[in-house]
Amino acid sequence: MTDLKQPPPDPTPPQWRRPRGVAPGTWQYLHQRTIAVHYDAFVADTPLCHLDDEFLAELFPRRETAGCRVADLGCGTGRSAIPLARRGYDVVAIDLSRPMLQNLMRRVTQEIPTDSQPDSPVGRIFPVQANLVELDSLADDSIDHTICMFSTLGMIQGRANRNAVLQHGRRMTRNGGRLVIHVHHRAAWFAEPGGMRRWLASAVKAWTRKDHEFGDHVYAYRGLSQMFLHRFSQREITTAVRQAGWTVDQVHRIAADGTGFLSRRPRLPSKIGGFIVVAQ
Repeated sequence: MTDLKQPPPDPTPPQWRRPRGVAPGTWQYLHQRTIAVHYDAFVADTPLCHLDDEFLAELFPRRETAGCRVADLGCGTGRSAIPLARRGYDVVAIDLSRPMLQNLMRRVTQEIPTDSQPDSPVGRIFPVQANLVELDSLADDSIDHTICMFSTLGMIQGRANRNAVLQHGRRMTRNGGRLVIHVHHRAAWFAEPGGMRRWLASAVKAWTRKDHEFGDHVYAYRGLSQMFLHRFSQREITTAVRQAGWTVDQVHRIAADGTGFLSRRPRLPSKIGGFIVVAQ
């Protein structure tokens, strides 16, 4: 566990220090203090964030007894972790971004009550600064449930590295525990300006270059020119989850505008913005 009171690291560390699975643009993102400071305001009106929150609230309702532990992979500033703690869950909040974790703990001191009642427990939040690909320091069977929301898995570069994240989650999670994971859909590109060109470019690069996988995308984001995101097909994400040792229970298709779930598969794949997968 990281001592968050230590002096902040160099905001622009050299690229050779990048850990496994971290793309060059993501390395910048992780160390941009201004992005962490304004993150909550930036996503406040994002429909997908509200959908995530509502889904997790239904899947993890208020507890009457303390002690259930949830690992939040890529916790950011606590958008999921803090509501879970309020509902009585202990949260192991894992992120590689020190600024994000520092803002998370500021929020904890302001928003988490300290007077927990026996019939309405308040959970604790344990911040851990770590690369999601390298979670060997966390013990086997030490977590009850694992979540990885808001396309955090897609920010990991390389299929082998993304699989390692899912395998760590399986190793850490006790039998009977859940995995909840959100990813963006590759075909949603077709509904975006220039999306067909990006889809074709990604397909060609995946065929001709070993360092590119179909669905990889580098784009400009909040002042950063090389932000990385991998977009999935439904088969790709469910296969990866199963190969990591999970049993897929539910696959929810998210509408392209992020406002809700689709009750059935649409005729146009571009109508699907992403997926939330629930596995045991």
